[in-house]
Amino acid sequence: MEWRDTGILLNLRRHGETSAIIEVFTPEHGRHAGVVRGGTSRKIAPILQPGAQLDLAWRARLEDHIGSFAVEPIRSRAALVMGDRRALAGLNAVTALLGFCLPEREAYPRLYRQTEQLLDLLGQDDVWPLAYLRWEMAVLEDMGFALDLSCCAVTGGTDDLAYVSPKSGRAVSRAGAGDWGPRLLPLPPVLRNEGNAPDAEILQALETTGYFLHHHLAPDLGTRPLPEARARFVDIISRGS
Repeated sequence: MEWRDTGILLNLRRHGETSAIIEVFTPEHGRHAGVVRGGTSRKIAPILQPGAQLDLAWRARLEDHIGSFAVEPIRSRAALVMGDRRALAGLNAVTALLGFCLPEREAYPRLYRQTEQLLDLLGQDDVWPLAYLRWEMAVLEDMGFALDLSCCAVTGGTDDLAYVSPKSGRAVSRAGAGDWGPRLLPLPPVLRNEGNAPDAEILQALETTGYFLHHHLAPDLGTRPLPEARARFVDIISRGS
């Protein structure tokens, strides 16, 4: 069994004395693991950095074996995060969430393209938090927890949408919420692609998407908690650092 694809390196761990096991996100083969022989060598180790774009050739005797990768660099993103605390935290949040939520060996080509586009914006602090928010909403959608913010779940209207139902993920207007408003999640304009998207609104929006990651997606995947890397990234945005 063998295939060739491009992929984004999510994580790696040492395997034996000289090899490494890497996990990549590819457009045609999804999240996939394999052994890189000599992965700790001076020649290959600098290539195997999280976020790197790789040309991958995978081979195994049987399809369900872990198999081995031959790797060639396409694009390194190490320089984009070197010395940039926010960019590094953002990269870590993306790779950790993908490793957490993607099922093995299932293709998500649209999410792959969006991830590639997001990572290409690393270091552009003026646009990255908003791009990350859009990406996180895409993750929820592809994992089956899309937010429906088109109209009020109670009245059917489109005016004065101010909340999101924590149960259904649907928008709720102030009139529709009534006394239940304090129990609902915030719906800042940025979640509906409206307004100038200041960081304060993006943080509010991440509070809402984070709720669905914590209370819907994570339980659906089992008992594992959401990766701490996301919380660290949100904290860095909140402190403006």
